[in-house]
Amino acid sequence: MPAMGAASEVGRLRTVMLHRPGPELRRLTPRNNDQLLFDGVPWVDRAQEEHDAFATALTERGVEVLYLDRLLTEVLTFPSARAELIAAAVDDPRLGASLQRSATAHLADLGPEDLAGALIAGLAHDELRGGHGLAYQVMDRGDFVVPPLPNLLFTRDSSVWVADEVAVTSLAMPARHREGTITAAVYTHHPRFAGVEQLYGAHLEHLEGGDVLLLAPGVVAVGVGERTTPGGAERLARRLFARGLAHTVLVVPIAQQRATMHLDTIATMIDVDAMVMYPAVADTLVAWTVTAPDGLAYVGADDADTAELAVAGPQPFVIAAAAAMGIDRLRVIDTGLDPVTAEREQWDDGNNTLALAPRLAVAYERNTVTNAALEAAGIEVVAIAGSELGSGRGGPRCMSCPVSRDPL
Repeated sequence: MPAMGAASEVGRLRTVMLHRPGPELRRLTPRNNDQLLFDGVPWVDRAQEEHDAFATALTERGVEVLYLDRLLTEVLTFPSARAELIAAAVDDPRLGASLQRSATAHLADLGPEDLAGALIAGLAHDELRGGHGLAYQVMDRGDFVVPPLPNLLFTRDSSVWVADEVAVTSLAMPARHREGTITAAVYTHHPRFAGVEQLYGAHLEHLEGGDVLLLAPGVVAVGVGERTTPGGAERLARRLFARGLAHTVLVVPIAQQRATMHLDTIATMIDVDAMVMYPAVADTLVAWTVTAPDGLAYVGADDADTAELAVAGPQPFVIAAAAAMGIDRLRVIDTGLDPVTAEREQWDDGNNTLALAPRLAVAYERNTVTNAALEAAGIEVVAIAGSELGSGRGGPRCMSCPVSRDPL
């Protein structure tokens, strides 16, 4: 197996974690899709076909694909993992004590595969055996005792590797809170990840993987906006410095709106010195440069969450990034050639590319103008379909958590 860890966005990708969309997407209706963070009701069979083609494109280029639901099923053979995840699933003030007890009993009676399915696809009122209590009686038949997790498709958000450690993130939206508990259980209990240090936790300030870009070894950019808080960026920076995983963290404010929910919706790396970026923000995006004061390397857990940070800026993001990366200039490739096309292709995840190696990236095929610009700049584009996958507002980078990349 390849050594685990990633120090950049563009080192050759060796292992990646995906989640194939399944029954949880069939739970989406026009009544609940907004609450569950989808812009529409996807055609699930087509979404699965598109995801399978995405996975095939990766495996054909030598990438090992790990599936989150399979890892989850395997860890649910361990009693401690089962207990943790069942408790998290019923930890909901809507339910009340009686319904919590009956839901716990129902879930505890399931085998590992069926339990994994219920944790991901949810548990509806009519599917619960032995349900009782006032909360159960007043529920509609189609209401969820355990809500589904359709956004588990976007595995980048709930964990991110920095060097050889993994940050299990703290997801901001209520519909996604349980994703972190599932990811944490996999990293904690699965033999594949034995001995891996966890850099962050789901109980901490909000921090999402889509906001974390590994610009270069030792240089991490963190977007703060709708999903990641400045407090989350600050705690991550302290822990990166304490563990010697980074020397510079760039904190990048982004607009707090649906179209730009994460930093990787407006910019992603496609070469060691180049990124694709939404042109509407290219000239206005700024960064605060965060370092350990006077170059101090923290040591010991006592310092990790309390030591002061040195903060400079703000500077234009591209200038601050180049300086931190030790290069003369960060090359920027625009999404689209005119404002209307740029806005359309940014909305359709034109910036959300997944680098398989320097100058080799996966992108949605529908963003034809952006893909042509990438190819003109010497970037080989692996184009995939995404008409249904994109209904949750996520592209190839969002749908993938790199577990292993080669050093640059």
